[in-house]
Amino acid sequence: MVIETGAPEETFALGKKIGRAAGPGQIYTLTGDLGVGKTVFTQGVAAGLDIEEPISSPTFTIIQVYEEGRLPFYHFDVYRIGDIEEMEEIGYDDYFFGQGICLIEWADLIEEILPENLIRVTIEKDLARGFDYRKITISGLDEEVML
Repeated sequence: MVIETGAPEETFALGKKIGRAAGPGQIYTLTGDLGVGKTVFTQGVAAGLDIEEPISSPTFTIIQVYEEGRLPFYHFDVYRIGDIEEMEEIGYDDYFFGQGICLIEWADLIEEILPENLIRVTIEKDLARGFDYRKITISGLDEEVML
């Protein structure tokens, strides 16, 4: 499924719609270049989970846990991960196989430890189509969620 957005507010709204439909144990991978809107999308997902706490990318802490929403939300940013052992040290499998939802930015860097049943989200920009244009490709998610 491919969705195009033309403003950060639309990217946020898409994330919020996904967050509202999210269920326990789902894992979302999120890939895209720096500055493409991964954090805006993630903030939308958190809003859809009824999380009111400010959301920022956990670039230096690797994971941020939010538990006050409808479901626990485990937000990973693995951009600075040195090797898979770092993921083991933080106990990633407790989050991946827990009752909350995981959203993993830069997930392509830890591909070898990701489970099979994922929802993959890729965000791309195309400056020829405008500064705020985003092409968001989602696989592994039932299209009915988006209706």
